[in-house]
Amino acid sequence: MMYVRFPLSLRNVEDLLHERGIEINHESVRFWWNRFGPLFAAEIRRNRVSRLRSYSNWQWHLDEVFVKINGERHYLWRAIDHEGEVLESYVTKRRNKRAALEFLRKTMKRHGQPELIVTDRLRSYGAAMREIGNAEKQTTGRYLNNRIENSHLPFRRRERAMSRFRRIRSLQKFVAVHASVFNHFNQDRSLSKREHFKLNRTVALTEWRGLCAA
Repeated sequence: MMYVRFPLSLRNVEDLLHERGIEINHESVRFWWNRFGPLFAAEIRRNRVSRLRSYSNWQWHLDEVFVKINGERHYLWRAIDHEGEVLESYVTKRRNKRAALEFLRKTMKRHGQPELIVTDRLRSYGAAMREIGNAEKQTTGRYLNNRIENSHLPFRRRERAMSRFRRIRSLQKFVAVHASVFNHFNQDRSLSKREHFKLNRTVALTEWRGLCAA
């Protein structure tokens, strides 16, 4: 949890556990997250999709960010709902119509059809949506997509802590796990009363411990 949730390196986690009297090697942290991270993320995603599917389909925000892998530019496509819940993350080498189409189909297969899709003015979105048949649901605007622009920040902090990525497969695996854990612990602290925030945080941590004990 510490490695995926917070912008920490493997050795940072090793040092933090050492302060708590737990002696491990940083490679153990790597093994734990590779072994159990996808399992926990899949369970969190399965529970949230079944519970929030109709709620999350009111409005989606789509965007893509540049990611360097071994010095080569790739694109991380991301979809979030109107509350900032990360719906899907998908890595491609290009950001053309084909890549946008794969991303949209992957997202809609898991989460269904949204009522409104907010994007930037990248033409690949419009071309892909015309092929799918929901072009009338797309909207663009100068400030309409600010929610997803700001939601990139946790990933960027993780990217710096990990000194970037070396393989597409590793990036795809990490963003899938990171998105699920981020959703699980994201409580919109600035929008909640202190008592509600503390209660929701405790519930999220209890659910996480239940996953670890299962």
